[in-house]
Amino acid sequence: MRRREFITLLGGAVAAWPIAARAQQPERMRRIGTVSVNPRSAPFYVAFERRLAELGYQQGKNLSFEFIQIPSIDEYESGFRELVARNVDVIFSGGTELGLKWALNITPTLPIVMLAIDFDPLARGYVTSLARPGNVTGVFLQQIELTVKRLQVVKDAFPDMRAATVFWDRISADQWFAAKDASPKLGLRLAGVELREPPYDYDQALVQAAPDYRKNLFVLASPFFFRDRARLADLALRNRIISVFVFREWVEAGGLLSYGPSIIGMYRRVADFVDRIAKGAKPADLPIEQPTKFEFVINLKTANAIGVDLPTSLLLRADEVIE
Repeated sequence: MRRREFITLLGGAVAAWPIAARAQQPERMRRIGTVSVNPRSAPFYVAFERRLAELGYQQGKNLSFEFIQIPSIDEYESGFRELVARNVDVIFSGGTELGLKWALNITPTLPIVMLAIDFDPLARGYVTSLARPGNVTGVFLQQIELTVKRLQVVKDAFPDMRAATVFWDRISADQWFAAKDASPKLGLRLAGVELREPPYDYDQALVQAAPDYRKNLFVLASPFFFRDRARLADLALRNRIISVFVFREWVEAGGLLSYGPSIIGMYRRVADFVDRIAKGAKPADLPIEQPTKFEFVINLKTANAIGVDLPTSLLLRADEVIE
């Protein structure tokens, strides 16, 4: 081989080495962490991870989803401290105010994506504005206003309803106060029963209400109530109670009615926020979004089981009737 040809070939090989090396380098691992009282198998976390997969993330390849399940809300602090120790890039705080509070206390510099379900992050001072939220962004459900709207929807559906029991806990306290304040205008008397120590004893809670309140049951938004949705549906079925819930998953478990946005849809949407921040976007540049679509879901099988004759007009109003 001639000397000039050899030098040309050698130069080409050297120039190709950086390209080949770059091609063989593994894709950057992004660590996303959350703390929850619900298990990772909960349908909304399944939807969250499925959306991340659709966006190109693969667990163990370019994604490490650090999931910490806690037994009670008093463990949020230790849970988020553990996430920091695992060197996560993005914090996801789903649902509760206490979760976001501890995330901000422990990780003030890490970007946080929230799903605010049971509190108003603007009114509580966690964000500076919905348009320019600071170091926290995501999705905000106006649950307090929705609680009052849900009472109105059910009262329209059952105009003869005069009294009902409301299950609430520490997380859903603001919803309970809003419902109690609005109920006199609707001609509805409410007996609030606070659930305090998980696992909650729902049978014991129900008997705390007077007999004329036990025919109808409103269950507010709380991660513990969501986790116990099958138990709550069973309670209502056994006692032949008209049961009203926040999300369709309770109705799919056997509850009678629900009115609210899709929790699956909200978790999928916050996955989009996580994706953008993981790729370099700043939370302050991503305006907080609010759900605009709400669904009214009825379980007709449950209605038949508890002996409630639902009018055709109500069934026609429903976005979905489960038979």
